[in-house]
Amino acid sequence: MLHIYNTLSRTKEPFTPHRPGRVGMYVCGITVYDFCHIGHARMMVVFDLVQRWLRHSGYQLTYVRNITDIEDKIIRRAVEQGIAISELTSRFIQAMHEDLDVLRVQRPDHEPRATAYVPQMLGMIRKLVDNGIAYQVGPGHALAGDVHFAVRRFARYGQLSGRSVDDLRAGERVIPGEGKQDPLDFVLWKSSKPDEPSEAIWASEFGEGRPGWHIECSAMSESLLGTPIDIHGGGADLQFPHHENEIAQSEAVMGCASQPFVRYWMHNGFLRVDNEKMSKSLGNFFTIREVIEQFDPEVVRFYILRAHYRSPLNYSDAHLDDARLALLRLYGALSDEPQAKASESETSDHSADPSEALDVWRQRFQEAMDDDFNTPVAVAVLFELAAEIYRTRDQNNKVAALKLEQALRAHAALLGLLDQSPVAVRESGLLGRARRQGQLSDDAIEAKVIERGLAKQARDFARADFLRAELAEAGIVLEDGPQGTRWRRQ
Repeated sequence: MLHIYNTLSRTKEPFTPHRPGRVGMYVCGITVYDFCHIGHARMMVVFDLVQRWLRHSGYQLTYVRNITDIEDKIIRRAVEQGIAISELTSRFIQAMHEDLDVLRVQRPDHEPRATAYVPQMLGMIRKLVDNGIAYQVGPGHALAGDVHFAVRRFARYGQLSGRSVDDLRAGERVIPGEGKQDPLDFVLWKSSKPDEPSEAIWASEFGEGRPGWHIECSAMSESLLGTPIDIHGGGADLQFPHHENEIAQSEAVMGCASQPFVRYWMHNGFLRVDNEKMSKSLGNFFTIREVIEQFDPEVVRFYILRAHYRSPLNYSDAHLDDARLALLRLYGALSDEPQAKASESETSDHSADPSEALDVWRQRFQEAMDDDFNTPVAVAVLFELAAEIYRTRDQNNKVAALKLEQALRAHAALLGLLDQSPVAVRESGLLGRARRQGQLSDDAIEAKVIERGLAKQARDFARADFLRAELAEAGIVLEDGPQGTRWRRQ
C-alpha cells in the first residue's frame, strides 16, 4: 500500500484518497517572468514522478499544475521591457514547456492560468468578507481598497508550518497609516495603482485591482478538483506562507472544521548550489537551459531522482558528472536492439530462467516506490538488474540477459529514464554540446576503432595498444566483444 509523508501531520500515512480509486492532485507551478531554473526542475521532476507512479498504481488521476501569469514581478518585468504582460508570459510559458519536455516531464491534465480564474477568486473573496474573516481597507490609508484576510480570526492558522500566531508575530508591528489590522494579515485583492498597465487591472465590487497570489491557487484548485483535494504539492519554500494561507482562506470559505482543504501535503526539499542558497547575487544561479548545455537532460533528471524528494539536494558540476557516469553504467547494460529476440534453440533452454529473481526485484522496486516514493532504493534496484545483466552475458545466457534487460527498461521507464538509444548514448557520453567542443568527433573515433581492428588482424598489437591508449586519453572507452568493438565516451 502506498504511504505518503504528510507535511501537515509530520508523519508517513497510508494513502487513502477521498474517493476510492480516484485522485485529485494540485501542484503549485511557476511564476512566468523568466526562464526556469534548476530549483524549478527539481519540483517539476519530483511531481512528475509522483503522477507517473499514481497512474501506474491504477489510480484515476486528475493532475493540475497551475501557471501564475499575473504578479508583481511579472508586471515589473513587462514594464521594464516595454511589452504587454501577455507577450511576456506567453514567451516564458513556451520556454517552460520546452525545458520540461526535454526533462521528460509529462504535461498535467490541466494547466490553468491565474488570469482565467479571476471571477472565481472574486467569488471566494466575497464569501470571506461575508463570513467576517476578511476586510477591506478604508480610504485614507496607504493600502486603501485592498482586501485582507484577518489571520487571527482563523483559529487553525499555523497548522501546516507548526507555528503559533503569536510566534509568527514576534517582532512584527502594524505600520501606522497602512490600514492592516494585524501585520500577519495577507492580501486577497490589490487595489490598482495609477501607473499599472491595463492588463493588470480587473473590475470588481471591491474596486479596480487584481488578485493576491495566495487566493489564485485556492480558486484554481477548487474549480478544477473540488474539495477536499487528495494531494497538494510544491517546493518546501511554499510551505509558509503560501500554503499556510491557502489552507486558511480555503477552509474559511468551506466553513467546515471537520473537512480539510487538503488530505495530504507534499513538499520537495530545498536545492542548494555548492552548499549555498541559489542566488543571482552570489553568481550561482543556473537556468535549466544553462545546465543542459553542459549535461544531457536525462542526466539532470537522473541526478534529481537519485535523491529522496524530501531530502536537501546539493547541485554542483561534480555531482552532475557523477550522475552522468552512473547513468552510463545503466545504459551499458542495454543491448543496441531493445526488441531483439532469442532464437528457438535458446528459448528452449530454461537452465537459468531469471523469472523468480525478477519477481523479487519487481517487488522491491514497488515497495520502494510505495514507501513515500523512495527513489534511492528504486534506483539501487536498477543497478542490481544491470549488474545481473552483465553477469548473465558473461555466461553467454542470452535468454536470461534479454529478460533482465526488458525488466530494467520497464522499471526505468516508470522513472522516466533509459529511453535513449544505447548506441547514441555511447557516442555522446551523455554530454551536452558545450562539453563536446574540442573533443574527437564521432567519425574520428570510428576511424581509429577501425584502424585498431585492422592492426589487430595484422597482429600489430603495439599499434592496436597505442590506438586504445590514445582513445582512452581522449575519454573514449572501448568494449571488445563477440560482435566487434563498441565505444562510448567516459
